[in-house]
Amino acid sequence: MSCGSRVICIVGPTASGKSALADLVASELGSPVISVDAMQVYRGMDVGTAKTPVSERRVPLLMVDVADPCEDYSVRLFRDEARRCVDGVLASGRTPVLCGGTGLYLNAVIDEMEFPSGERGDERRERYERLASELGAEGLHALLAERDPESAEIIHPHNVRRVVRALEMLDEGSSYARHHEGLHKRAAHYDAMIWGLTMGRERLYARIDSRVDKMMEDGLLDEVKGLAARGLTVDSTAGQAIGYKELLEALEGRSSLEEAVELIKRRSRRYAKRQLSWFRHDGRVRWIDLDDATLEDARDQILDSLGREGGAHGTL
Repeated sequence: MSCGSRVICIVGPTASGKSALADLVASELGSPVISVDAMQVYRGMDVGTAKTPVSERRVPLLMVDVADPCEDYSVRLFRDEARRCVDGVLASGRTPVLCGGTGLYLNAVIDEMEFPSGERGDERRERYERLASELGAEGLHALLAERDPESAEIIHPHNVRRVVRALEMLDEGSSYARHHEGLHKRAAHYDAMIWGLTMGRERLYARIDSRVDKMMEDGLLDEVKGLAARGLTVDSTAGQAIGYKELLEALEGRSSLEEAVELIKRRSRRYAKRQLSWFRHDGRVRWIDLDDATLEDARDQILDSLGREGGAHGTL
């Protein structure tokens, strides 16, 4: 970590308002926002990943629309590209603002991390991938839960790639959960101030449900139809994203549209719980309760703290 490497990170569960807050903070600093969201990287996945519309952005939004939905985009690749964005902002004398709810992607950028090995094409990996096709994502996750409940608890049931890797690690005599603990105990690559947004559970869940309804009104189904026509399937990483997976399955006749929408809401609520669990493990996070503060209050708190502790300001 070098001098002048201060970055601001704004995290929290889905639908908590972190994108709007990051936009406010970055606008005051004259900095762009750098997304650390695993699904906003994909072009054409706009409504379902809640990308801030271009017309509503006060500042540029980086690390979105950098990959095709059918592309095999890795966290390593994300880390390298995101760090180039961060370093460019720092070199200009400004303070980068990172924003997102994908804890692993944030840690990959701001911390020094070793990623598990495991090569595509490995016989063991192919066996587990075949099992995933036979059992489905939840069936494979259930297998992991039998063998390693701790690891299953911290991996989303629909993150097939990570479930496969956790099973591989068990075969190698190690545990994903033990490795996961290390994700929160590592040397910093940047001097990061991490701010987390929280609010009462009932309010958050109501916001999630309302957001899903708004996404449907804004054309999420048409977005998914267009992506499916371009080759997106539930077998791809992008196709596993909440909102896309359920609607893809509905388009295949595996559920009704109404059932798919309710499933999106339920899985989004579960995802929010997992996000909060991840960030609460990170002792660096400074929490702002939005039941007691507005986004403007949160913006001022972050900027005041940055001023007290030192930071670079600039203009676009």
